[in-house]
Order: sequence, then C-alpha cells, then structure tokens
Amino acid sequence: MEKNEQKNCACCAAPKLIFPCSGGSDVGAIADQAARKLTKEGKGKMYCLAGIGGRVSGIMATTANVDKILVIDACPIECARKTMEQAGFKNFSHLQLNELGLEKGKSPVTPENIEKVAQKAALLLA
Repeated sequence: MEKNEQKNCACCAAPKLIFPCSGGSDVGAIADQAARKLTKEGKGKMYCLAGIGGRVSGIMATTANVDKILVIDACPIECARKTMEQAGFKNFSHLQLNELGLEKGKSPVTPENIEKVAQKAALLLA
C-alpha cells in the first residue's frame, strides 16, 4: 500500500465539508480564514483540497459519503471547483468570492471580509 493509499483518513467524517481555495493571494487567505471560522462555529468542517487533488483514498471516501459539500473559490480561475470536478465530485455548492465583490489583489484580509464570506458560506451549508 502506497503512502497516500491509506484505508481511512486521519480526519473525522463530518456531515458537511468545506473545501476552500487557500491560495497565495489576499482572497485565498480570506477563503481559508472563512472556512476555519465556519469550522470553529460548528457549521461544517474544513477539509483537505490537496487530498482531493492527490486522490488520497481516505479523503476521497470520506468526501463521497457526506451530506453536503461546499467549495469556496477565491478568484475566477476556480481551481477548487475544477479540482473537485476532476476528482469526480459534481454534487456540491459553490461560492466564488468575486460574487461578493472581493477581487484578487484588492481585498484586504480583514475580519469584515472574512465575516462576509463566512455568512454567505453558512447560508450555502444550511
């Protein structure tokens, strides 16, 4: 068995998983922090987008067996959505930060911007 072919993910399953873009830009940081906020508040569980991209069996299996998936993309390139779709996941809610007026390179990582994303994401998880 290869390293990334573990039978079970070390993370606990959750009925609602959140896959944010955690990219290197300001909006990536906002998406990441909003997902962490939602996890802390118990509205869902931030999960490993890199594990989906790497097709880690435990992460793939856990994701396939949840009630709801939310994908948060920081910019219009939509890497998170494309990663999920290329891994075979089609049934998920999607939030693109541009829809909230947050633009790459122009959106400071502030509590207000994080809250704006967290509020919209919480509605999509409900």
